[in-house]
Amino acid sequence: MRIGTVKEIKRHEYRVGLTPACVASYVAHGHDVWVEAGAGIAAGFEDAEYTHAGATLVTHRDLVFEACDMVVKVKEPLEEEYRLLREGQILYTYLHLAANEELTRALINRKIKAVAYETIEGPDGQLPCLKPMSEIAGRLSIQEGAKYLEKPFGGRGVLLGGVPGVKRGHVAIIGGGIVGINACKMAVGCGANVTLLDISPRRLEYIDDLFGSKVTTLYSTETNIEWAVTEADVVVGAVLLPGRKAPKLVKRDHLKRMKRGAVVVDVAVDQGGCFETTRPTTHDDPVYTVEEVVHYCVANMPGAVALTSTLALTSTTLVYGLQIADDGLESACRQNPGVMAGLNTFEGQCVHEGVASSLHLDYVPATTLLR
Repeated sequence: MRIGTVKEIKRHEYRVGLTPACVASYVAHGHDVWVEAGAGIAAGFEDAEYTHAGATLVTHRDLVFEACDMVVKVKEPLEEEYRLLREGQILYTYLHLAANEELTRALINRKIKAVAYETIEGPDGQLPCLKPMSEIAGRLSIQEGAKYLEKPFGGRGVLLGGVPGVKRGHVAIIGGGIVGINACKMAVGCGANVTLLDISPRRLEYIDDLFGSKVTTLYSTETNIEWAVTEADVVVGAVLLPGRKAPKLVKRDHLKRMKRGAVVVDVAVDQGGCFETTRPTTHDDPVYTVEEVVHYCVANMPGAVALTSTLALTSTTLVYGLQIADDGLESACRQNPGVMAGLNTFEGQCVHEGVASSLHLDYVPATTLLR
């Protein structure tokens, strides 16, 4: 199979879909790899490293899309890239289609075989290709929240860890999954007063065992959410419904009762966000204010730490990419239910139930198309 990767064109997206080490692995398996010149430079990988690993370096992304059977990216194609997609091509990347009807319809109309990192499942039911970016985004959420809590950035002027004789800042984390756990680690590490909310008693028990008295755990009810966000200096939205739109748990009315200059960080923005007032932002214009509450809603947070993120991401995506390349997508899906779960569109159909229900599209189970 011919595999390709291109330079990401999303604003301030510095990650790359394949590292030179990935190229070497695909080549060792007998595949050809095409890389757009300059694709990995922002993440710390020079063109010469790719050619040394066995890649064919090409001058323009159009050539990669034209020639390759599978295109490996980091972020979803933007509108200007839709024209480059061709029928039957495998697109292997983050997609987050439940919050992007335009892209979903483009993939369906062009009959793209789209495999989304965020819905691939491991044997334990976890999301292995989403996990590393969730870990990074969770940790960054506290780093960014603390920064924008500073007065020059429009925040309250509160130091999360406080100092002797002064009350510590309060962090509320909504969601106890991978993002929430990693946000917790950072918030506890900097000395903040931390409250975490989740709907799962088992998850709350686990977090209580992990952090003890350093974290207050609460059931995620409307009353508890309202209390937590009202008390908080920083609120982290860490809610995930795999493949589906995030529920709007924090309403605009809640903001009116929050502290002036408090910060909300919506890590769920890729799936539509869990704050009613969420809209996607970029690294060069990351915040906006609603009801005197600072909103940080960057849709590609891990892109800010591109080298760490690229290495973490490709360490998990490579094994599934190799299976798809070695066996073909259809065979890989039949052999591995986790790959099947990653399939979002196939031969002009939406084959992921969560995406279909979120966008009110017809759903066709992938199993019926892969017989």
